[in-house]
Amino acid sequence: MSHEVVIALFEGVQSLDVTGPLEVFSGASRAPGSHYRVRTASLGGRTVTSSSGLGLAPQADLCALERIDTLVVPGGEGTRDMDGEFVAWLAGAAPRAGRVAGVCTGTFWLAEAGLLDGRAATTHWAHCGRLAREYPRVRVRAEPIFVREGPICTSAGVSAGIDLALALVEEDLGRRVALEVARHLVVFLTRPGDQAQFSTHLAAQAAQRPAVREVQHWIAQHPGLDLRVEVLARRAGMSPRQFARVFAAQVGVSPGRYVERVRLETARRVLVEGEAPVAAVARRCGYGTAEAMRRAFVRALGCSPAQYRERFGSRR
Repeated sequence: MSHEVVIALFEGVQSLDVTGPLEVFSGASRAPGSHYRVRTASLGGRTVTSSSGLGLAPQADLCALERIDTLVVPGGEGTRDMDGEFVAWLAGAAPRAGRVAGVCTGTFWLAEAGLLDGRAATTHWAHCGRLAREYPRVRVRAEPIFVREGPICTSAGVSAGIDLALALVEEDLGRRVALEVARHLVVFLTRPGDQAQFSTHLAAQAAQRPAVREVQHWIAQHPGLDLRVEVLARRAGMSPRQFARVFAAQVGVSPGRYVERVRLETARRVLVEGEAPVAAVARRCGYGTAEAMRRAFVRALGCSPAQYRERFGSRR
């Protein structure tokens, strides 16, 4: 029996939210032993226009589908103005599907349909606050690249939809098939859902003052150096008090908190990508000692650096 994978289309859909999972599942459908049948579908089988202006012609009518084993609901600008007909279809069809995956702001469709009430979910980091405000019954998790609770999966922005699709392929067909698909698409397979979706360095784009942006880039490039406020303020050409005030206003967090985030993010990346001893990683990332880094990991992630590497490392 085939495994029916359906990717829903609607006006204003984000084309990459569609094509990313589509390429993953389509690639996996060609693997020996795969029973995937992958189709795109819209209400009435109507052609839709993506948020970038690309026309997408579906292969089926959502209302005519007899069975859905995996339903993928993309995001896009169309989620800003909820289509009541699509929400009603989703509310009725999702409980009959084997599992449902919301990609990026597709999470908002799931929330509007009541599918996320009482469940943990994520979406693109820039929209997590809005998701929490508009749907207070959803337990919003801003950090992970994807979250799964029961038959409902939600992911962060664009590329995280590929990560989620690969995880579902691995669950269905095994790691070897998922790895082959990942290699073909030239993407990572080893980005588990608990990995952070938000790179601290992205915050540099929000800083309007060039001096602040330069300091942020400096922090990212030199996490092991002395990054006290006094040192950073001199680099920005400001007094420590002025720098702390301007930095917090521009970036949304204090300089000290930002440094903590960069060091933690860098340490996480170094741990999973290489085999350097934990003590060496601690020195490289500005913690000084392995014990100091261990305390930071336990406080932020609930596990030690060694446990984090064991779970997410490339040799996992």
